[in-house]
Amino acid sequence: MNSPSAIAQNSTQYRIEDVSHTFPGTDIEALKNVSIDIKPGSFISFIGPSGCGKSTLLNAMAGLLTPSHGQILINDDQVDGPPDGVGIMFQKATLLPWRTTIENVLLPIELRDGAKAAKAHTDDAMSIIETVGLKGFENAYPGELSGGMAQRAAICRMLITEPDVLLLDEPFGALDELTRERMDLELQSIASTRNATVVLVTHSIPEAVFLSDTVYAMSARPGRISEIIEVDLPRPRDMDTLNHPDFAKFVSRVRTALNKGHGVNDD
Repeated sequence: MNSPSAIAQNSTQYRIEDVSHTFPGTDIEALKNVSIDIKPGSFISFIGPSGCGKSTLLNAMAGLLTPSHGQILINDDQVDGPPDGVGIMFQKATLLPWRTTIENVLLPIELRDGAKAAKAHTDDAMSIIETVGLKGFENAYPGELSGGMAQRAAICRMLITEPDVLLLDEPFGALDELTRERMDLELQSIASTRNATVVLVTHSIPEAVFLSDTVYAMSARPGRISEIIEVDLPRPRDMDTLNHPDFAKFVSRVRTALNKGHGVNDD
């Protein structure tokens, strides 16, 4: 795998230009005139009420749907399908139950390059598995893993192809609070080490503030960017950050922005 110094050369930049989306065959307008530039190596969050188009926007960034209007670019190339160098993770780990942890982690390489190539990356997979604290569970099946462990395995599967960009759709929303906090710390460490660009969809205001450089508050449907909050908290962040005098101020700013857009429930 690439060394951290090599990974740090990430130059991937997203540009979202005047994106709107209406679901085909309906009059449901999910997004309206969304424009954002995402700098390489930044960590941003989209937060807003249910149904405001957060996941729709993320799916468009992942090339899983084509917006009705506007365009999404990566390094000036239009996204018209799943782009190279982009990993995506959803709330459910969706591990294949008949494959062990390491076999699940290696699955993207096997699908892309074949079983022989996947086997050649076994050491890489083990290195990632150890990094997220799953050493000793590489031969366990998903049914033998806790929810947090399964999500860690899903993170490893996303990282095995060394993506420059991580698109995360409420990846820890189903976990208990303590496990979620640990996973947030793990995600921050991974993003920092790899200098990855991270885009997170979340309903949790504290999580968005804790992890992000920039929080994009979205209005109720059709989703628009109602406010941009730059989170100027020192990094690296740990649990003491929750007691930082400015943390509550940023949480309050995000909550106020969401209330203007008809509110959101804090996890």
